[in-house]
Amino acid sequence: MNEIMVEMQNISKVFGSVQALDSVNLKLEKGKVHSLLGENGAGKSSLMNILSGIYAPDEGKIFIKGKEVRLNSPKVAIDLGIGMIHQHFKLVDVLTAKENIIAGFDRNIFINQNKLTEKIREVSQKYGLEIDPDKKIYDMSVAEKQRVEILKVLYRGADILILDEPTAVLTPQETDKLFDIIRNMTLLGCAVVIITHKLNEVMEISDVVTVLRKGQYIDTVRKDDTNASDLTQMMVGKAVDLSIERPPLGEMKEILKMNKLTALKNDKTKALDNIDFSMYSGEILGVAGIAGSGQKELCEVLAGLYPVSKGDIIYEGTSILGKNPSDIIKMGISMSFVPEDRLGMGLVASMNIVDNILLKDYQKQEGMLISRKPSKEKAGRIVEKLNIMTPSTDAHPVRLLSGGNIQKVLLGREIASNPHVIITAYPTRGLDIGSSYLVYDLLNEQKKKNVAILYVGEDLDVLLELCDRIMVLYNGRVTGIVNTKEADKETLGLMMSGAYSGEMKS
Repeated sequence: MNEIMVEMQNISKVFGSVQALDSVNLKLEKGKVHSLLGENGAGKSSLMNILSGIYAPDEGKIFIKGKEVRLNSPKVAIDLGIGMIHQHFKLVDVLTAKENIIAGFDRNIFINQNKLTEKIREVSQKYGLEIDPDKKIYDMSVAEKQRVEILKVLYRGADILILDEPTAVLTPQETDKLFDIIRNMTLLGCAVVIITHKLNEVMEISDVVTVLRKGQYIDTVRKDDTNASDLTQMMVGKAVDLSIERPPLGEMKEILKMNKLTALKNDKTKALDNIDFSMYSGEILGVAGIAGSGQKELCEVLAGLYPVSKGDIIYEGTSILGKNPSDIIKMGISMSFVPEDRLGMGLVASMNIVDNILLKDYQKQEGMLISRKPSKEKAGRIVEKLNIMTPSTDAHPVRLLSGGNIQKVLLGREIASNPHVIITAYPTRGLDIGSSYLVYDLLNEQKKKNVAILYVGEDLDVLLELCDRIMVLYNGRVTGIVNTKEADKETLGLMMSGAYSGEMKS
């Protein structure tokens, strides 16, 4: 029998009117990787925030190494050997790795810098973490920053580690390295929890999997006794076909062409650097890259929302450079943009569904008076087709809807305008599996109608299944455009890290 490091019994937590956790149980074994699996809103992060001392449970008991404890703060948790590595790193950019590691922990004014460096090197070598203790955080890659975060909790004596969506910002090669580090930590006696929704990674790294659904505990299974299909059924509550359709290419007529496009950030560094590519009708062009590689700026440039310092954007032979969205509409071009910031840039949070649809449609209406009737009818069709859960289309502001339903409203509105071009950034982020596959189906429907689609995504498996070509961005540059029938995750990963330029097939 393996030693139980953590036991959480009947944990419940309510936020306002939302039951985030309802009598959830969890056991973590020494030397095991335990994946906590569930859709967004299942309660995974809430449960781990309780274990790491950020939240207090309303009900339930927690035992650490056999002793009942009250985790009143993150400090209490770290003193008991529990460390959480958050998805968004909590590091000070201008400090070195070692300064971040000891910040708020080692309060001795007279610290021997050489001894500290040596101690950090010892811990990093023990666990297989490659870190230069004297390197500034702002000079580090995302993977290096993550290793500093892991080292920070190990240095403080943690042997129960919680990693929240640890691979979300990593290339496949960096993910493989992280998994090696995790395996090494378990060999040295740590219990590791990974919060994730990526089934392929669960099957690769886990020993044990616990599934939550809508705040409730569903089951705990050994990885060797299950498969991706069974886990999906536990997450969703019904069988789901995990294959993504890829219809054949359409007309392949060149619609949009970016010609040596350069755009600057506020600090005058290049957000986009000399970009060349084309979009074709009846094709989905995927965009891959680690976070902050220029994806956001590219989408906003194409939509007429971000200034270009050099180059040109050509729509069917006509330049649309410098045109704002209103100018583009007046040219007779129907372009739909689904930004990653759904309520900040996509929809007006305080408006209802009908009025948000009216915002897109009013410019097409003639005369002085604007009629809400066509938008109300369109809202009804969108709600019905996309199964949007809302009590009314015109009585409630969209901010009161769930994240998935907000995304459906935005996507439904943009597609209902019969666009020639769709630009979409992370359209399934925060959506459950069923809603995600509905989005893929909607985009494929548009592809069949010979719409040119740009799909910015972070899941390489989805990009490879859904898209026809994938363009990879690194530091605002295109490192390659590859045909998905000939591409693989390893090559894409090298291109994402700037280590390799794929053959340009634009």
